[in-house]
Amino acid sequence: MDDRTTQAALSLTKFGIGQPVPRKEDPTLVRGEGRYTDDIGLPNQAYAVMVRSSEAHGIINGIDTGTARGMPGVLAVLTGEDLKAYGGLKCTLPLKSRDGSPIKYVPRPALATDKVRFVGDPVACVIAETIAQAKDAAEAVALDIEPLPAVVSARDAAKPGAPQLYDDVPGNIALDYQHGDSAKVAEALKNSAHVVTLPLINQRLVVAAMEPRSAIGEFDKKDERWTLHTCSQGVFGMKNMMRDILGVPADKVRVLTGNVGGSFGMKATMYPEYVAVLHGAKVLGRPVKWTDDRSGSFVSDHHGRDYDMTVEVGFDKDGLITALRLTGYGNLGAYCANFGPMLPTVNVTKNIISMYRTPLLEVATQCVFSNTTLVSAYRGAGRPEGALSIERSMDIAAVELGIDKFELRRRNFIKAKEMPFATPAGTTYDSGDFPGLFKEALAQADAKGFAKRKRESKKAGKLRGLGVACYVETTAAMTQEQGGIRFNDDGTVTIITGTLDYGQGHASPFAQVLTEKLGIPFDKIKLMQGDSDQLIHGGGTGGSRSATMSGAAIVQASDKVIESGKKLAAHVLEASAGDIEFKNGTFTIAGTDRAINIMALAEKLRTITLPDDMPKTLDITHVTEAIVGTYPNGVHVVEVEIDPDTGLTRVVKYNAVNDFGTVLNPLMVEGQVQGGAVQGLGQVLLEGVVYDAAGQLVTGSFQDYAMPRAHDAPMIHVANRPVPTKTNPLGAKGCGEAGTSGGLPAVANAVIDALSDYGIKHLEMPMTASRIWEAIEAAKATKKSA
Repeated sequence: MDDRTTQAALSLTKFGIGQPVPRKEDPTLVRGEGRYTDDIGLPNQAYAVMVRSSEAHGIINGIDTGTARGMPGVLAVLTGEDLKAYGGLKCTLPLKSRDGSPIKYVPRPALATDKVRFVGDPVACVIAETIAQAKDAAEAVALDIEPLPAVVSARDAAKPGAPQLYDDVPGNIALDYQHGDSAKVAEALKNSAHVVTLPLINQRLVVAAMEPRSAIGEFDKKDERWTLHTCSQGVFGMKNMMRDILGVPADKVRVLTGNVGGSFGMKATMYPEYVAVLHGAKVLGRPVKWTDDRSGSFVSDHHGRDYDMTVEVGFDKDGLITALRLTGYGNLGAYCANFGPMLPTVNVTKNIISMYRTPLLEVATQCVFSNTTLVSAYRGAGRPEGALSIERSMDIAAVELGIDKFELRRRNFIKAKEMPFATPAGTTYDSGDFPGLFKEALAQADAKGFAKRKRESKKAGKLRGLGVACYVETTAAMTQEQGGIRFNDDGTVTIITGTLDYGQGHASPFAQVLTEKLGIPFDKIKLMQGDSDQLIHGGGTGGSRSATMSGAAIVQASDKVIESGKKLAAHVLEASAGDIEFKNGTFTIAGTDRAINIMALAEKLRTITLPDDMPKTLDITHVTEAIVGTYPNGVHVVEVEIDPDTGLTRVVKYNAVNDFGTVLNPLMVEGQVQGGAVQGLGQVLLEGVVYDAAGQLVTGSFQDYAMPRAHDAPMIHVANRPVPTKTNPLGAKGCGEAGTSGGLPAVANAVIDALSDYGIKHLEMPMTASRIWEAIEAAKATKKSA
């Protein structure tokens, strides 16, 4: 056995699938050596600053750019008139209303021309030699906007007489979505022994990624080719959106993405600023760069959540679910973001069933325009909202039915022997052991010892509550994905795939898959995702699907490498291809000790002449067929302590047990769950966007918008209880959004459980200290007056 074969065997032991390998990129990032869009400086680049509306709704009577154009260093001032030749930013979802009509929306112009529809709506772009000059000139652009009445909530926007954002979208309703048999659900609820009815608001959230959005536009006049450097969730999808707006063939567009400092769904689409810098680069003949500041991010980045729903769950006399109905509104904001209408409709529908046997389901959601920032995907994108709806309902039902909340869930679980299980949401769970997972989660959380811990908290003057939440997440639609493997001249190997790492840490688990399949040393593997010129396909990252999509593509591409490698190894070893075996990175003539390592073979191929009928390289470019989605699931058990004198709440105990199928890297899975759980915690206890009646953003900075800090997060213990799926070669299920799907309802249930000592059954989020204190004081007053 040569050194390379020995190294391959050792690499499998340490770096194969299932090993807790640290993230490859972390040493670079923690040293500050990452390369984000704003770190890029191109020769002779100019700088852009956006001019935004300070009115939430109004008619544009004029934009005076004269003064700005004459200021030092100013190269151009663009308005909507300059960009009319380009297509609008579109919502491409093929959604239909209950009457069969397609979703109603108006493509969004890059710069507003007739009306502004939210505070932050861009109306002009100033380009100058320096950023300071551009900012000074932007302040000199004078806007003549005639104010119109504004509306900020979806429920109010759908009312008769509400201000209308678009002439051709009556009632501001872009989509009147309906799933399920209304008559059957209504009949089942009518005949149920008990019905829980819960009005539930998922408040609007600011995404607040660490890295603000940034973009650099380039135009090559000779080749008539556009290049966009920007943060994204997938360069191939961004390229397609960009070429549609520009109206050019695919080969005339290139998108480049380096490191990305968080996105959670927000950076998945084109934005108006990108069109402006591209046009600016063309007319000026030089690169144009734009980077948002934090105050701009608050009004221009897509927001998350903002659903106003009513949940109704029917139960029979034994506590079994008879039917579930969800009705209400989803706020789209002022324009239709690419993914916005999907979230409170299709995504909630697919995720509200959770682990429970539910005979009948109806979801009816009106997606409504309002004079607010656009709403689109935010970690979970309808999944945590669905989980919150059913899990809050289960806790309320347990109290009203007089059944232990654990027992009520057990009675309604879908059993492992019932898999595959078809749900009324149109999904089919292929695998899972929900009762077993639930049992293990309660054991790991020591649920039996909670009563003792509650007594100890009471002695300390604190309220203690325990919340449990189950979830089954339907991952995003699995389309095709590229799996390219390239053996480089320097002895390294590059994986090329169309997902994109914007904080997940793809490099290590993808390399682990390749190490497992081909025995390539882990430290020799690179990852290429951020150059659209390198891709022939790419689904991007989103919806907890990267491991399954890119993982399957890498597995299939590896099989093709082995197939080619056997032919090439047979030629080099002077044997028949049928006699070649492959194991642990080495091609061997069966029954002999004659062998060649895959890395040595790749090196050898660069120095020899091969027959015409033989592959010339081990390199493979492969695109998968569409891959079936997965159903990760889990149970989160949370305990909180509340100081009744102040309302201050702390999460003091957190256990999560999950089924992610085959776990590629347990260390990274743990981090993903913890991050998602903290975002769920943040929504329950701290975060919430507030607009005033005129559409002005009240929570427009971190001085007014509360983000979870390190001291808000407890130790989050994560365990895996996998039931591998058979729908992809790895047996993996997604995990990226699962922490939020479990964390959001578990923390909410824990808080209400603690407040139940005062008879409080529900509280709207965010359950801030002041809101909790007020609820406790109101409960005390009610009790005293009774």
